[in-house]
Amino acid sequence: MKKSLSMIVMAAASFGFMSASHAAPNEAKANYDAAKTRAEADYKVARAGCDNLKGNAKDVCQEEAKAGEVKAKAEAEAAYKGTPAAHKKARTDIADANYKVAKEKCDDFSGNKKDVCVKEAKAVHTSAIADAKASKEVTDARKDARDEKADANIAVKKEKCDALAGDEKSRCIAAANAGK
Repeated sequence: MKKSLSMIVMAAASFGFMSASHAAPNEAKANYDAAKTRAEADYKVARAGCDNLKGNAKDVCQEEAKAGEVKAKAEAEAAYKGTPAAHKKARTDIADANYKVAKEKCDDFSGNKKDVCVKEAKAVHTSAIADAKASKEVTDARKDARDEKADANIAVKKEKCDALAGDEKSRCIAAANAGK
């Protein structure tokens, strides 16, 4: 009777852990969806604030509103996915949105002053894209380094197993492989 009761308790506990482990991805998805909805609502409010402006000031205001939405959505997606590629994409999307805002601001100028403004905006954009790419490459390089270190440590453990024989050697190799 006690054995049956303890098995039931263990089974119930394991189901509780399983449901808790499934709750985290669902919660992350809910947070992501909420962030996207919030970004869209904030965009509409910011865009409505542009309605009383005229000319290029209105255009700049609208681009800034769109850039805010892009930034919020990109950051939410990067946090949700959590991959180096997602973070790179987010940084790139944000850089593109900021570039559009900067270019729109340049429309207030004319002649050489406008040309300089556009070139500066392009330089900032190019720099931001390069930083996003470098960040991903650094993250990938760190992952590769971790993997190489782990492989080297496993090779050392396996080499130590060569001094053993029979079942002891098999257990040793299995333990070394479990470290992957």
